[in-house]
Amino acid sequence: GITTGYNPAYQNLEYPGGDVSRSTGVCTDVVIRAFRDAFDLDIQKEIHEDMSENFPEYPSLWGLSRPDRNIDHRRVPNLQTWMKRRGWELPVSRDPADYEPGDLVTCTVPPNLPHIMIVSDRNSPDGTPLIIHNIGAGVLEENRLFEFPHTGHFRIVELDSRTAAE
Repeated sequence: GITTGYNPAYQNLEYPGGDVSRSTGVCTDVVIRAFRDAFDLDIQKEIHEDMSENFPEYPSLWGLSRPDRNIDHRRVPNLQTWMKRRGWELPVSRDPADYEPGDLVTCTVPPNLPHIMIVSDRNSPDGTPLIIHNIGAGVLEENRLFEFPHTGHFRIVELDSRTAAE
């Protein structure tokens, strides 16, 4: 009921701790806010620092020559890379039992839009975990875990000491 809109527009953000208005955002903003609220972890800062030190390790889909702290953390491929670099990647599966509350799932919404979803702690009547995401109508909890082809499955196993101290 807070994030009721969808707005993918580029915005200049404060740093660290920048965010677009909580009333709007995209799928990545749902994840960014969840990390801040659950772990007091600033994904904007984490990704910007990692990209500053390891820029060639990140996708070069946007033609940038250096990191951009306003948008990098709001791009699904960058989140995927950052989570893989932390060892949080799990095998992609079509078995509902493989997904736990808090897991992050990346997928492709046809024709080629990267998307990220958070696995809910609630299930559909058939036992499939619900997901929490913003796919265009604000943040919703829905039974759409297997609707789109998965490109990644991630679980936070631990936060490193540098991250946990922040």
